[in-house]
Amino acid sequence: MNPFITSGYAGVEYFCNREKETKLLLENIDNNLSTSIIALRRIGKTGLVKHVISKLPNEIITVYLDIFPTENLNDFTEKLATAIIREMPASHKFGKAVMKFIQSLRPTLSFDPLSGLPQVELKNQQDKTKENIHSLFSFLQNLNRKVVIIIDEFQQITNYPEKNTHAFLRTIMQQLDNVVFIFTGSHQHLMKNLFANPSKPFYRSTQLISIEKIDRSDYRKFIALKFTNGKKQISDEVINQILDWTEDYTYYVQLLCNKVYSSSNKIVDEQTWKNQAFELLKEQQIIFLGYRDLLTKHQWNLLKAIAKEGNVSSPTSKEFISKHSLGSPATVLRSLKALQDKELIYMTLFLNGTKQYSVYDVFLKQWLNTI
Repeated sequence: MNPFITSGYAGVEYFCNREKETKLLLENIDNNLSTSIIALRRIGKTGLVKHVISKLPNEIITVYLDIFPTENLNDFTEKLATAIIREMPASHKFGKAVMKFIQSLRPTLSFDPLSGLPQVELKNQQDKTKENIHSLFSFLQNLNRKVVIIIDEFQQITNYPEKNTHAFLRTIMQQLDNVVFIFTGSHQHLMKNLFANPSKPFYRSTQLISIEKIDRSDYRKFIALKFTNGKKQISDEVINQILDWTEDYTYYVQLLCNKVYSSSNKIVDEQTWKNQAFELLKEQQIIFLGYRDLLTKHQWNLLKAIAKEGNVSSPTSKEFISKHSLGSPATVLRSLKALQDKELIYMTLFLNGTKQYSVYDVFLKQWLNTI
C-alpha cells in the first residue's frame, strides 16, 4: 500500500503529527465544549477530524457532513439525514430506530452510484425544512448517548437564501445537552464573522482555533520513515525540496510523495521528484488553461503577477503595478476582488493589521511560474 494517502483516512499509521490539535479536540469533546476550526483548504482539517473520530470510544456516536455543496436549508437537511443513516445503518444498535425515524420524514431513499452508501432526498418539502431539521436534532438528543457532529465548510450557511439561518440553527443547537459540535471552515473572514462577531448568534458558542501547516521537521521525519519502510532511499535535502515546492501544504505534499513513491525504485533523487512534479502540472494544464478563458485579461495578468511574487502585501503599490504592467490601482482592486470571489487567491490577515495575498492552488501557482 502506498503510505501517502491523498483522500480519506487510513489510520494512525498514515497520519502525520497534529498531536496538539488532536489532544485539544478530544478534551473539548470530553468536556462537552464545541469547537470551530479555521484552516485553508488542502491543509488537512478533514483528515484531522477523522483522526479524532478514530480515537473516540465506540459508545460515542459521530455524525460527519460536508455542506460545501449545499445551497439552502433543505440541502442541509438532506446532508444531515444522510449522515445520520450512514453512521447508524441497520446493523447498528440504533439502526432500526434510525430507519423508522427517517422514513417518518417521507424521504426518497437511494444509493450513491459510486460508494453504494444510502442517501436521503427530501423533495418538495421546503415548507417543512425547519421542522425536519428540528426533528433530526431532537432524534439525536433522545438517543441518550453522547453525539459528536462535525459540519465541514460550515461557512456555507452564509450563502443560504433563507433569512435568519444563523439564529435558527443556533437556537436549536444550544438546546442539545448531549451533542458536541465541531465546525470547520476554509474561509477565514467568514468563519471569524460567524463565531467572533458579537452581533452574530454563534458568537462565543465555541472555542475558535486555527490549524496551521504541519511542522516541517515532523513532516520530514514522517516522509523519510515511509520511504525507508518501503526500502527506498531519500535524503533530507530531497525531502526539503519537495516541501519547498509544495509549500508544506498537506494535500500537495501527500500527492507528490504518493507519485514519487509509486514511480521510484530504490533511490529517490532530485530528478525523480521533479519528473513527477512536471507530470502533475501537465495533468492539470487543461484545467489551468480553462481559468484563463474564464478571466478577463486584467484578472489573468494579476493572477500571474501574484504567483510570480509568491505573496503580495501591497497589490496597488506603484512598484508592483509597474513591474507587472497591471494598469491602474482601481483596475487592480477590481481584479483582486474578482479573483477572491472566484477563490483563485486568498487573503491572510495578520495581527498587526497587514494583509497578504496568495494564489490558492499551489499547483496552479507553480504552473503559472512556468509560462
